[in-house]
Amino acid sequence: MSLLKSAATVGGFTLVSRLFGFVRDQLIAFTIGTGYVAEAFFVAQRLPNLFRALFAEGAFNNAFVPQFARKVEGDGQEKAFEFARDVLSVLANWMLLFCAVAMIFMPWLMYAFAPGFRHDGATYDLAVELTRICFPYLGLMSLTALFSGILNSLGRFTAAAAAPILLNIVVISVTLLAWYLGLGNTPDTGRFLAYGVTLSGILQMLFLLVSALRAGAKVKPGLPRITPDVKRVLLLSVPGIISGGVTQINLAIATALASGITGGVAFLYYADRLFQLPLGVIGVAIGVVLLPTLARKLR
Repeated sequence: MSLLKSAATVGGFTLVSRLFGFVRDQLIAFTIGTGYVAEAFFVAQRLPNLFRALFAEGAFNNAFVPQFARKVEGDGQEKAFEFARDVLSVLANWMLLFCAVAMIFMPWLMYAFAPGFRHDGATYDLAVELTRICFPYLGLMSLTALFSGILNSLGRFTAAAAAPILLNIVVISVTLLAWYLGLGNTPDTGRFLAYGVTLSGILQMLFLLVSALRAGAKVKPGLPRITPDVKRVLLLSVPGIISGGVTQINLAIATALASGITGGVAFLYYADRLFQLPLGVIGVAIGVVLLPTLARKLR
């Protein structure tokens, strides 16, 4: 598949995903508006997404893809898959530990991430509950990002580009189900949405795992081994975490400030989603295709 055709494929699926996302947000706004259920859910969704953007899909994946692509080009697929298995094992075990600790300490994390909620017990308690439901999404999407990187490095861009659409389809479905059941703007609707987010993470991970296996990738997690190649990926992740941290810290600060205003978190979320709608379709598509391509050329 040519570079231009690959970019068009990724861009096309990204555009479809953005449009489905717009429909999703419209349905959520219609169902729960800007009340305390909406605020609790948006914080619950944003917290794991913040860590995902910072560590998994950001720094870690951007460090892994060039190394994997070079190994495919220079050492062959068997060595590359062995490297991917080592990275997968480290990533899976680390995410399992991180998610478990974060879920245990979620009441205290919520004080830091949404300090304004401490004045409203109902919003605070619901936010803690929904974030615990959503937080496994971080681990699931970290593995999804790794499988996406493997597929992109093998020139299989379609599955990785289509996977995010599953999130929107699942959340749209559970929102319509909550509306059909007459739940309205209640905590139960928030729970439906939170479980929908986690379910979408499971489906995306399984979809890309099957796609990677069908592409010939022999990957399965095992005992973590910090090999020199894995250590190199971890070291290369540090600059990405530092640079990407600026944007994520800005989002965290904005959310913390908005949590002190009634409906502030919801208003911020809707405004940000509308702002993000036209962005990234072309840039993301070219970046996704170029990263493994350039890595092979620069080996």
